[in-house]
Amino acid sequence: MFELLKPVSEEILNFSATLSEYALGQKIIKNGSNEFPDLDGVQIALLTVEDNRGNNELVPTDFTNFRKQFYSLFPGNWKVVIADLGTIKQGETLQDTYFLVKSTTEILLKNNIIPLVIGGTQDLTYPLYRSYDNLDQMVNLVAIDSVFDFQRADGTLASGYLNRIISEEPNNLLNFANLGYQSYYNAQEEVDLIEKLYFESYRLGEVSSDISIAEPVLRNADLVSVDLKAVEGQYSGITNPELPNGFSGKEICKLVHYAGISDKVSSFGVFNFENSNKSSVLVSQMVWYFIEGFAHRAFEYPFESKKDYLRYTVPIENDEDMVFYKSPKSGRWWIEVSNYSKAHNKYKKHTLLPCSESDYFQACEQQIPERWWKAIRKELIL
Repeated sequence: MFELLKPVSEEILNFSATLSEYALGQKIIKNGSNEFPDLDGVQIALLTVEDNRGNNELVPTDFTNFRKQFYSLFPGNWKVVIADLGTIKQGETLQDTYFLVKSTTEILLKNNIIPLVIGGTQDLTYPLYRSYDNLDQMVNLVAIDSVFDFQRADGTLASGYLNRIISEEPNNLLNFANLGYQSYYNAQEEVDLIEKLYFESYRLGEVSSDISIAEPVLRNADLVSVDLKAVEGQYSGITNPELPNGFSGKEICKLVHYAGISDKVSSFGVFNFENSNKSSVLVSQMVWYFIEGFAHRAFEYPFESKKDYLRYTVPIENDEDMVFYKSPKSGRWWIEVSNYSKAHNKYKKHTLLPCSESDYFQACEQQIPERWWKAIRKELIL
């Protein structure tokens, strides 16, 4: 499958040779014009995708400037092995591109390599999600997006990928969460549907006011999909459409860092990349922050044993208890959601749901944390 990838161009290879020996471009393993590199020991693999036909745009994206910006950055205190595998070319049909994305990322996931997919339209989240089909696990999907991507009247596939994920078999979706939706871009019926399915949604203003509320959400994700249109235009470089509101450059990098530091996130994508200098600079920094987070993972999930964690039991109504765990290592919190009713090895018998310290204090006041309530309700319909 890797032989179908377009290698990193000679221009980029020559450019990386001119960089400081300490720059990322000198340290990244590259799929050049010769033999495909050995991926043994690689932890993160960068892939770019040319195909924009999900938005009915036929011109492939050029990633030369993005790679120059990314390669020019300096790594932090990392011991992370990174490979740049090149570009998934635009297939003869969009379905061909989907197949290439799914097949390539599935191989990486099976080898415990995190695919970082850059470019293309956000419908590519669908083949990324499908790459988990043969891994015998349920998937938690988090989208950082200004809209819920249900099918819209414009008829673009990019605006309807969520329909496919929810409705098509095999259905491996355990939870969906949206971070940063903007109400005026979403029909009330769509907001109501998210609630009806016990999914999670957080408005832009809510997250911007306290960005830490996104950390437990991203800590619970397997797949994180970022629509660059969720970022304010002055930071993203996107000019069509105009984007007066959205996350700032600092905020989106913080969210991506949360995704990187999550022990559970195993694939990550940034979509609707626009070939402008601002987009290239921002996305290169977002990728940097993801790797920075990955380099500092605490490896607290899944738990091999809870004995080293602080356990807090909160009595609630009906003679039930809510059980919280706090890591003495990172200070992060989890709440226990017991016994999924569906007997299947994709489900954990006792699920630990990431939460915040404020959820614990809320429970102490006999106020049920909303994420716990939704998880319990979802348990009853699985």
